Amino acid sequence: MLLLSIDTSGKQGGISLARCEGEHCEIFETSAIAGGTFSAQLVPQISKTLSKHGLKAADLNALVAVSGPGSFTGLRVGLAAVKGLAEALHIPIVSLSLLELLAISAQREDRVIAVLDAGRNECYCGEYYAAALVREFLCSGEELLKLGSSEDLAIIASEEGIISLLQGQGISVTRVPRPDSAFAVKAGYKKLVAGETTDVEKLDANYIRRSDAEIFSKPKLDAQKRRS
Repeated sequence: MLLLSIDTSGKQGGISLARCEGEHCEIFETSAIAGGTFSAQLVPQISKTLSKHGLKAADLNALVAVSGPGSFTGLRVGLAAVKGLAEALHIPIVSLSLLELLAISAQREDRVIAVLDAGRNECYCGEYYAAALVREFLCSGEELLKLGSSEDLAIIASEEGIISLLQGQGISVTRVPRPDSAFAVKAGYKKLVAGETTDVEKLDANYIRRSDAEIFSKPKLDAQKRRS
């Protein structure tokens, strides 16, 4: 079974091509794509990677999409490519949250909070139990410190800013590498085998926080409502 994963959630992105059978995935190739070039480089890189291995898009059996949270523009580009390929090829999609991938990479069976820096002194947080989703939410740095003080959960993070913030307050952190597209394709294959797929119409970005356009337009909309 041939799978392609696409991750455009961060400042750097990538794709991975893998053949998976049974419990094993062989990564053919992982290609990095620089942030800010997703719209120009993503589709050509997919084509180049397939051609390099004597393959074409029609050979793909499934797609794995990292749905966020992360860059609004990057996620739109990546998910548009996934939707276009899936619709044209009539193949399934596995959607994975980046927070979910962090939780999976920690390989823990207890309650964890996976954390990503959201900027503006805020964090994207995902609460998981044995890697199963409990909730995903946005919290402030202060709220994260309170969560970290709880004795019945573990904090999972990959970014130095988050790790330093927590360790500076004496809070233990499980440090993991940021999951890349190669990790995503392996995790996605497991979900594919379990039948946890989505279709084109239901695939959506996992923003967690509203975009700047939505945030800054709200006062204008409220003012318009008051005038009317």
